[in-house]
Amino acid sequence: MRYTMPTGRAKGVLTDIGTEELAHMEIVATLVYKLIDGASIEAIKAADLGAHYADHGRSLYWQNAAGVPWVAAYVSATGDPVADLHENLAAEQKARAVYENLLHLTDDPQVKDVLRWLREREVVHFQRFGETLMYVEDFMKQKKTF
Repeated sequence: MRYTMPTGRAKGVLTDIGTEELAHMEIVATLVYKLIDGASIEAIKAADLGAHYADHGRSLYWQNAAGVPWVAAYVSATGDPVADLHENLAAEQKARAVYENLLHLTDDPQVKDVLRWLREREVVHFQRFGETLMYVEDFMKQKKTF
C-alpha cells in the first residue's frame, strides 16, 4: 500500500516547514557569502578555505564542512507518513546539533545571533513534526468509512 501524508493539515505542516528550510539555506548562504566577500587571499588561506577558493573562488558551493557536496539523495522519503515524520524529527535534531557546534566555532556576535535564531527554528520544527506525528498516528488508527 502506498502512503502519503493522509490529511491536508499534515501536508500543510510539511509545506510550511519545507518552505522555511529553503529560507534557512538562503540565510546560511548569505552568511557565508558576507563572511568571505572581500576577504583577502591571506585571510582565506588562514581560514583553511584555500581548496574551496581554488575550485569556486568566492562563490557559494553547497557542501558540508568536510567538503562533501549536497545531493538530493540526502532527502529521504519512504512514503509511509509515520516513518517519514520520524525521519524529519531526526533531521531537525541533527540540524539543531550542527548549529550548536557552529556556535562553538565563532566569536562573532552577529554570526552567533543568526546561528541561535536558526537553532531555535529547528527546535520549533521538531515540535511541529512531533505534534503532526501524534495527529497522523491518531488519524491512521481511526476507522475509515467511504
